[in-house]
Amino acid sequence: MPGPTLTHSFVHRTPRLARLLITSAVIAALGGCASGGGGTLDTASLPEPAVDPRYNNWFDGGQSPDMGSMEWGQVEFGRQAIEQGNIEEGIEQFQSLMRRDYPPAYYELAQIYDDGIGVPRDPARAARLYGKALETPSSVHKHAARKLAKLYLAGDGVERNETLAYRLAKLSVEEQGGGSSLALLADMLVQGIGVSPKPELAIELYQQAANQGYPNAMKALAEAYSANGWAETNIGQSRSYAQRYAEAIKPQAQAGDIDAMMQLAALYEPDGLLQPDPQKRLEWLERAAESNNPEALGEAGEALLATGDTQRGLDLLTRAADAGDVEAMEHLGKALLGGTPGVTANPEQGAQWLEKASAQGSTLAEVTLGRAYLEGKTLPRQADKGIAMLEKAARKDDPLALAVLGDTYLDPDINPTNPQRGIEYLQRGHEAGSEYATALLGEAYLTGNGVAPDGVRAIQYLSDAADRGQIFASRILGEAYLEGRILKRDDAEAERLLRQAVKAGDTTAMTKLGEAFVDGTLQQSESGEALSLLEKAANSGDAYAMVVLGRAYRDSELIPQDLQRSEQWLTRAREAGHNSAEGALSRTYRALGEQGDIDALIRAAEMGDPAAMADLGRAYLNGQGVRQNYRQARIWFKRAYDEGHAGAAASLGRMYLKGQGVQRNAKYGIDYLRSAVARGHAGARADLGEILLKGELVAAEPERGLEMLRQAARNGNSGARLFLGEAYLAGNYVEKDVETGLRYLNQSAESGNPYAARTLGEAYLNGKGVETNPELAEKWLSFAVDAGDPWAKSLLGHAKLYGTAGIPKDVDQGRRLMTEAADAGHSGAQSALGSEYLQGEALELDPERGAELLFQAASSGNRTARLALAKAYLMANGLEGVDETQALLWLDKVIDGDSQIALQTMRELLQDPEAIEAARQAAQVG
Repeated sequence: MPGPTLTHSFVHRTPRLARLLITSAVIAALGGCASGGGGTLDTASLPEPAVDPRYNNWFDGGQSPDMGSMEWGQVEFGRQAIEQGNIEEGIEQFQSLMRRDYPPAYYELAQIYDDGIGVPRDPARAARLYGKALETPSSVHKHAARKLAKLYLAGDGVERNETLAYRLAKLSVEEQGGGSSLALLADMLVQGIGVSPKPELAIELYQQAANQGYPNAMKALAEAYSANGWAETNIGQSRSYAQRYAEAIKPQAQAGDIDAMMQLAALYEPDGLLQPDPQKRLEWLERAAESNNPEALGEAGEALLATGDTQRGLDLLTRAADAGDVEAMEHLGKALLGGTPGVTANPEQGAQWLEKASAQGSTLAEVTLGRAYLEGKTLPRQADKGIAMLEKAARKDDPLALAVLGDTYLDPDINPTNPQRGIEYLQRGHEAGSEYATALLGEAYLTGNGVAPDGVRAIQYLSDAADRGQIFASRILGEAYLEGRILKRDDAEAERLLRQAVKAGDTTAMTKLGEAFVDGTLQQSESGEALSLLEKAANSGDAYAMVVLGRAYRDSELIPQDLQRSEQWLTRAREAGHNSAEGALSRTYRALGEQGDIDALIRAAEMGDPAAMADLGRAYLNGQGVRQNYRQARIWFKRAYDEGHAGAAASLGRMYLKGQGVQRNAKYGIDYLRSAVARGHAGARADLGEILLKGELVAAEPERGLEMLRQAARNGNSGARLFLGEAYLAGNYVEKDVETGLRYLNQSAESGNPYAARTLGEAYLNGKGVETNPELAEKWLSFAVDAGDPWAKSLLGHAKLYGTAGIPKDVDQGRRLMTEAADAGHSGAQSALGSEYLQGEALELDPERGAELLFQAASSGNRTARLALAKAYLMANGLEGVDETQALLWLDKVIDGDSQIALQTMRELLQDPEAIEAARQAAQVG
């Protein structure tokens, strides 16, 4: 998962002066010092700021010296002596001419001290000699002006003076100094050195220098027109100039010029000026490395590492580092610390190389090593040592060091924390240009870490960092707008910022945005984008994205439920080590258990999910998906109870009160119920309230019991509402109050309790405590029927079959409902439907079916069915005067025998018309 974008890169080497400028030999060979090649820009339009009067004679012109062939021959003789290594002889020749005040001699000697040719470099002396060459017009005037301009521009040997540098560069151009002079002046006009920026004129100067064959001008134009350039972007123009630049320096590269090779390689980098070409880049780097140039070795090593040729890459980096190349030490140390693909980590050796680089003044090495000691992942954690390394880099005002130190001192895991110092470092890092520090500073103001929360400043800093490419800042700001705590919630802005971070590849932003879509925080009508974001983040290694996907496939309203996929993603998240994956996976197994997968429910319980333990206990208690086993039920309820599960406490209480698998124990049962009530279980509150109200098992406490029931009802417990409704409607345990009873029953029914709906329907059907109301009776009985309640089906079916109690008669619907109730085992429906088949009043006579239904009802203990069959037996055997008790004993004996024989006996019995009539009459009486 990508973190903040840091300012130090370990991918490409830091450009150096030697790589920005082609060597003087290359420039000379390409006409860089040529004085011709086309007309120059009219510089009359350029400003000409005043300079110190001491330098006026450099610009005043004057009389050129009269140098004959002998003097020029002496200059050439001196040059040859220098080229042959006869430094003293060459210097003597130039000094002889200087005594006669010839400008070329000053210029030639100045170059010797400027470049350190055979003598220690002395830019101050070189500057004085260039100045002497400028006092008198000559053919070297333009060159001396350009050389001296560079010294004043850099403050090299002289006090930096941008205005003077600009005037000298302008003078060199005016005197036809060639491509190098044109490019130098263009550089100043682009950057506004000595004068205000004039990019349009700079373009003209660069173009003229390029037309004169000056390579660096071609490169400057390619950079200017590139996507990140300062001119209007024109990729085609940029590539065209880059290609001209490559063609211009290629002959020198082929001739062995290392800098030219390095420049060519840079053109083909991923962010180079030409189309990226890893193979060409590597070819030029390897050719440069053949020279054993440390910088070339190092860069070639880095390129090989990037292409996966790790061993060769490490070998070249090691050779470069051994030769003293600091950047090679940095990259080698970083690679060996760990985390570089294909490189076997050797943290100890990596630390040694970084220590060497640090000893050579490498700030990057100090920051890298400091962070490694702080994080404690690749090296043993040594916070003090890490901070010391970072402090060393921070004393040089390194932006990243300042940012990391600020972050460190704000970290609560660092002991002792120093929030004030952390904010100071972040502020310094921000001022030093670190967008990472800026983002962290914004986050601090957002969260109130080290400073008072300040939404305005948070937006200021985070927006600034985001605008400068710190995607981490875009994400944090987007999250803040989404959460709406410190900043006012703004869904549109949150989505915009998160999408911006997503576009830049921030996997955390992908996860955050995808999560907002699936949990409904941000509206989305289709699941495609949310899934795509989360899957991309998850496949990039973001374990939390895996968790979000797992939850989404289980719970999201946006995504169709798919518990198998939920299990797959959460299993991956657990394997990836996310600390919330285990709990989320157990909830998915629990959901599978709710759908009937008992094995999944067992897994969830064994994983320690208290709710799953309670569900498994209920499964064993009721024999749902497993063989009924009270002992296992109690074990799982007890485990869930020990984890604080309120429902498990209530279930244990009921088991002890009913004696299910345990010896009946009212004290234990009530204690468990009290525990469940203390844990907030409304059902237990209702149960305990009912016990106290009725005075069952314990001494009655009607007022307390009634209040507990009312509390449970207020908390939405439909069972409490049902009990109170029935109690108030009938006047049981409380003073009769029909209005209150109906209110509680309606609340219970409307919350989905089918038993309350059936009670209401039956009350309105039969006028129990209320006036009969066929419409309300049918409404509530239909509600219970839709919920699958057999009793309601029997009641409504019977009313429909005969059209009683004001219910519209509908024989087909009545038969269907009563048949469904009978098939569900409702003995009343079996008895009534069986009697109807014997009577044939509403349905066609079917004695065989009637016998079967009465037998089923009687087998279930239905009194009416038992009495009907007993009467039929007596009538069929002429024993009307026999005691019914004897007949019922006969019936029990038949029923307890073989079920098929018993059923056949009942069928044969009911073939007798008189027996049928007796059974019918008995059923009617029942």
